[in-house]
Amino acid sequence: MVTVGQLMKRELVAVDAGTSVVDAAKLMKACNVGSVLVKQDGATVGIVTEADIVKKVIGADRGACFVPVEEIMSSPVVGIEERRPLTEAADLMAKHHTRHLGVTKGGAMVGILSVRDLLRPVSVDDF
Repeated sequence: MVTVGQLMKRELVAVDAGTSVVDAAKLMKACNVGSVLVKQDGATVGIVTEADIVKKVIGADRGACFVPVEEIMSSPVVGIEERRPLTEAADLMAKHHTRHLGVTKGGAMVGILSVRDLLRPVSVDDF
């Protein structure tokens, strides 16, 4: 069985609440990720994805320099435990209409799993 922890990205990229969407997008590009976590007072309060930026800012013809990430973030971050099977992660993504899950271990966020990660090749023997 392939688990969430085997395919998740362990690098957590985050911005502080109040950061502009433009700065968040630049960080996504620099780190080659499709989402950033939003932190406030050290706690994760949401997530901003490429799709959020396209649909809620660019598609809505809003000035990305002036929109803070907390205005477009999804909150709370939908999470899954790292030991859970990938099939459960896919079901959770579908249920919550999201493409990113926060991955937890002992209640702490330790990674991100995106729908793209589900496409990574794995051995048939693992299923």
